[in-house]
Amino acid sequence: MDIDLTQASAFMTTHARIVDRRRFDLITGRGRADDVLSALVAYRNDDGGFGWGLEPDLRSPESQPVGALHAFEVFEEVGPDAGEPAAQLCDWLASITLPDGGLPFAVPVTDSTGSAPWWLQADPSQSSLHLTAAIADIAHRAARHDPTVRHHEWLGRATDYCWQQIVELDGPLNTLQLRYVLWFLDAIHDVRPGAPAELERLGKLIPDNATLAVEGGIEGEALHPLDFSPRPDQPLRGLLVPDTINPDLNRLAAQQQDDGGWIVDFASQSVAGALEWRGYATVRAVKTLLAHQGR
Repeated sequence: MDIDLTQASAFMTTHARIVDRRRFDLITGRGRADDVLSALVAYRNDDGGFGWGLEPDLRSPESQPVGALHAFEVFEEVGPDAGEPAAQLCDWLASITLPDGGLPFAVPVTDSTGSAPWWLQADPSQSSLHLTAAIADIAHRAARHDPTVRHHEWLGRATDYCWQQIVELDGPLNTLQLRYVLWFLDAIHDVRPGAPAELERLGKLIPDNATLAVEGGIEGEALHPLDFSPRPDQPLRGLLVPDTINPDLNRLAAQQQDDGGWIVDFASQSVAGALEWRGYATVRAVKTLLAHQGR
């Protein structure tokens, strides 16, 4: 599992968004939390939510649930320094939460230019387990060091919605939903009675090789062991066949390109979005690989 951090840094400097450059510096020990937060603020709206293409395939300016997902990724990485923006994001999420406690996949998009059809066609009156679970997962991880997020009424409602939906599932609808449901259950493993049993039940849907094709994706698009379980020493890792991890670490490391960055195996909706995804993917790959060094 060899990675070239010097080349990765050069790729980020040359091609990546400022927010991902700052994240890269933070996870490699060269950056400051304040700098990451300052870069994130550029995507923030007055309502406390995030838009402006923080999700590379949704380039419209208004605050969107998926913008909250990416923002919470930053809040989880910066730790207790997230401060007021995290609480205000929870307030915004509470304002768009539907009566059943779930979040819509997207709210109405004001500018469709450069955005993916699944965002444009989303029904804002319908709760999405897929996205609510994804956001609640990373919010719970940020909440471990942020009591304001941990005790916010939005997170409680979202957690209850996801829980009710999950316990009634015979099986998630698709591969991506399976991942986000498992991540959510992993995040609440120690705080919600019954979560370990549900994690084990639905974890059985992962095949022995922990590789599943993404329905409707491009040729070869799939989730691999580290896509399901990027964090070592978490309950979800115990559901995977141990012998799948080291080969997948080697697979992920080998995806570093000659320019130092990583690629993605899905199609983007714009030239800018495709390049932005590479910066995001490079941060994710380096973060995952560094978390496994010395193990």
